[in-house]
Amino acid sequence: MTLAEQLRVSLERSRHREHETTIYYSDMRDTEFPAEEPGVDAAVLIPVIARPEPTVLLTRRNADMSSHAGQVAFPGGKVDPDDDGPVSTALREAEEEIGLKPRHVEIVGTTDLYRTGTGFHITPVIGVIPPDLPLAPHEAEVAAIFEVPFDVLFTPANYSEKSLEWQGRMRHFFEMYWEEQRIWGATAAIIVNLAQRFDLGRLELDR
Repeated sequence: MTLAEQLRVSLERSRHREHETTIYYSDMRDTEFPAEEPGVDAAVLIPVIARPEPTVLLTRRNADMSSHAGQVAFPGGKVDPDDDGPVSTALREAEEEIGLKPRHVEIVGTTDLYRTGTGFHITPVIGVIPPDLPLAPHEAEVAAIFEVPFDVLFTPANYSEKSLEWQGRMRHFFEMYWEEQRIWGATAAIIVNLAQRFDLGRLELDR
């Protein structure tokens, strides 16, 4: 099977063992969210690079951004009225932010919605892309593009869990460092959730 097919099968298999899977739906875990709570719909693309030993592409936001400046993130953003759902949003934002053409992305699927304390409802979209594409980061938004080995990124034991008080409520978050990059917050939570979905023991990542 191709890498995309393996990931797709792994996601589907995980849906048959929901009772064994711990999913974090928000960094405000002590808060009960109404099912229809209003929020800002958003989507991110998780680009898995089909190298002999797969990696995952992340970005570091520009330090001059008005929000989340300098933070590590996946390409993504708010759903626009003209977008045809979260996949369309993730592909559009990836092209705008890092010059990744939609034709190079093989969509694997979407996974668990994540709600941030700032009101964003984020749908993660997993896609597989070829290695060594000529990407071009948007200088106003993206300071750097980097890769993390797939098996490192999606091993939950590599993350520490922390908490702090924010606006009168406790916020829980995961954190890990890859080289000089700090991966934390919503990005880390999405990764940890997806790590519960992927069965690393069954994925033949070196093929």
